[in-house]
This record gives sequence, structure tokens and C-alpha cells, in this order.
Amino acid sequence: MTTIDWLWLLHPAMAVVLIYPLLGVVLRLAWQTRQRRLNQVKAPVTSGAEHADLGRWLAMGVVLIQLVAITVVILTKQPLALDGPRAGLLGLVLAGTLIALAALWQVRQAVYRASFALLAWFGLMGLGLQPEVWRLSDNPLDPAFWQSHFWGGIGLSGLMLFSVAARPEILRRASWRRLHITANALATLIFLAQGITGPRDLLEIPLSWQKPAIYACDFEQQVCPTP
Repeated sequence: MTTIDWLWLLHPAMAVVLIYPLLGVVLRLAWQTRQRRLNQVKAPVTSGAEHADLGRWLAMGVVLIQLVAITVVILTKQPLALDGPRAGLLGLVLAGTLIALAALWQVRQAVYRASFALLAWFGLMGLGLQPEVWRLSDNPLDPAFWQSHFWGGIGLSGLMLFSVAARPEILRRASWRRLHITANALATLIFLAQGITGPRDLLEIPLSWQKPAIYACDFEQQVCPTP
């Protein structure tokens, strides 16, 4: 494996080592918090606060590893295609997305929380829609769109950012908690789907030195030229 191949492994490695273990803890705390609200079990008093705090770390981690994946792909897939103005513009979008994430962690007013969450999400999509980033389809009417690891990640990030932005409302109002539970149930299903589509896409990506030979194959007919 070359250096580029190891860089391409950063995203899945971070997901396996950091995100999915943290997801398990957050789901466990979410269940304890729900049971404690319903007075069905004697869950720890701190379960709610721990769920909220670790949930924020999970949300930020999901967005950050997607930024890592997209940045690595753009920088390594066709480096020569990145001319000065475009590289500068993409750098500004990346910096703006990171600043929006940092601001979302700090601000308290609802309008600012919503604004920075949307800015971070739009920045992530803007970077992800670059031609270097491979996607099965960009058409929601195409079944391949719903099987796309990229769009699954974008949807997941949106749900995670919503949970962070709406945290005070979720703590205060039952209607927002119900919406939060629905959003997180959907996010859990997407996490499961991402765990399947991620390895599928990794299986289809050859090592860097193998790509010229692999990409010479006819993927429709599933045949390769004779050596």
C-alpha cells in the first residue's frame, strides 16, 4: 500500500475505531434516559446529561470524518486538476465549515444555532458535490441514490447537526423530544446502512497502483482486457 492508500483508509478507520463504539454508548444512554423519564427503571441520574454530551461529540465526529474523507479524495484523486482559484475557494469552504462547527458548539441563541448548523451542513455538501467525490447517483428518483454511501452520510450529518442545534428545545419540550427520538431512530437506521455501504464501496476501490489496470475493464460487461 502506498501513502495515498493509507490516507484513503483514514475515514473508515476513524468510523470503526471512534464513531461506532461511541454510537453504542450514546444509544445505551438514550435508552436509559427514556426509561428514566417513563419511571420504568432506576437509571442513573446522570444518564440524560451524559447522553446529551456524548451525543454532541458523536455528531461532531460524524461531520468531521466526512470532511476528512472528502478532503482526502479531492486532494489525492486528481491533484493536478486543482488550479489555484478553485483550490483557494475549496479551502475557504472547508475553513468556513470548521468555523461553523466550532461556533455551533459555543453559541446559545436559537437563531445562531440553526444558522451555524445549516452553514456546516451546506459546507459539507458543497465540498462533497465536487467532481472528484464519487457518488452512485444525484437523482433522488433513481434507486441508486438511496444506496449511496455519500448521500447516506449527508443525511446522517443533517440529523446529527439538528440534534446539536435543537438541544435546549429537546431538553425543555416534550414535542421536541418526540421529534428528536424520531430523528435518532432514522439516524440509527442510516448508521446501519452506512456500515453496509461503506465496506461495499471499499471493496470496489482498488489500490492506487492497480487503478490503471482495473479501470481498463468494462464494468457493464464485467470483463477485463487480456494481459
